[in-house]
Amino acid sequence: MSLKSALFGATALTLAATAGQAQELTIAIVNNGHMINMQKVAEAYTSETGVALNWVSLEEGVLREQVTSDTATGGGQYDIINIGMQEAPIWGAAGWIEPLEFGADYDMDDILPAIRAGLSHEGTMYAAPFYGESSMVMYRKDLMDAAGVSIADNDSWDNIKAAAAAVHNPDAGVYGACLRGKPGWGDNMAFITTMVNSFGGAWFDADFKPTIDSDAWRAAINFYVDLLGNYGPPGSEGNSFNEILALYNEGKCGMWIDATIAASFLEVDGVAYAQSPNAGNPVGANWLWAWAMAVPAGSPNADAAKDFIEWATSKDYVQAVASHPEFGWGSVPTGQRASTYGFDEFKAVAGFAEAEMAAINSAAPEATELKPYVGVQFAAIPEFPEVGSAVAQEMAAALSGAKSVDDALAASQAAAEAIMEEAGY
Repeated sequence: MSLKSALFGATALTLAATAGQAQELTIAIVNNGHMINMQKVAEAYTSETGVALNWVSLEEGVLREQVTSDTATGGGQYDIINIGMQEAPIWGAAGWIEPLEFGADYDMDDILPAIRAGLSHEGTMYAAPFYGESSMVMYRKDLMDAAGVSIADNDSWDNIKAAAAAVHNPDAGVYGACLRGKPGWGDNMAFITTMVNSFGGAWFDADFKPTIDSDAWRAAINFYVDLLGNYGPPGSEGNSFNEILALYNEGKCGMWIDATIAASFLEVDGVAYAQSPNAGNPVGANWLWAWAMAVPAGSPNADAAKDFIEWATSKDYVQAVASHPEFGWGSVPTGQRASTYGFDEFKAVAGFAEAEMAAINSAAPEATELKPYVGVQFAAIPEFPEVGSAVAQEMAAALSGAKSVDDALAASQAAAEAIMEEAGY
């Protein structure tokens, strides 16, 4: 299929209507690989429709702050914004973002059910997934084999530490485990929360009182600090997704537990995949997320923005990436559409596909007795970003050695209690 035919398949009529308007759309995106690729793929969209695209690419934490501030105040700086599962249902219910309804050719039922549900409120989708993800272990099987160790699906954390220790060789530039440490509710806390979940902890009890000073949190954070302190790269408190991706592709990481989407961008040989480890409680051990596109309420370019989102999250877009001369099937966004996993061309180059789908399907965002809120690596309540950001700073301080784990947890508990009490819990 040619790029033009892929671009103008199911959405031809919509795009033709947009073409006569010669507008400009300002799009705020996270600076991850698939989003960066989209800027090149979408050049054809501008050529065919006349709609100019002004890209604002931001680091994850900066994006969250700027988009939240602008959308909450009706600032109107952006026509399209990258948000995820924490924000979409809450902002949709609050009327901050527009509901999204697309034509029959979009095939809404092709969107993976867990991803669609996480971006919806009361059955209405408010953000369309550009890609979806869970988390898993991505490890250098060649290094593990040479060291005589192995990593299993849902392995114990003790075995993970033993494997990290076995391959850790800083003199040779190899660190046993590379994990997020950069502070942010969607940065270090995404990983840390899944670890806490696996140790049997949670953010809040049934009355939404913070439980960060619990034994489960203490065990998880002590393990995290010890694992990275002994077998991680120096300066881990400054590392998030992009920093670790660079380290991994330089051959410096024995393993990385992070977003499944990272597998699309790994360039080293000998990589294998396993489901996320746990310390006895597999529920919530792997996260669920989607980077999605939404339209701020009241945007004067809302119709054109929705047209672009319909194309950029469609089956046609997947084909456009697959046929693009710089990309191909190994670069298509994953974790959002079931149909992508049916293409033989995709399966031939995506050795991670089976592990990724298993992780997404096993993620457990529903509320449970242990975790009485929706969300895996976050809590789907308006107050969570503030709580998560405050705790993130304390966890980074513990990781760097600026604070003891006990002091960081005590400060986290106090900050979370103050935020939740002020919110009326």
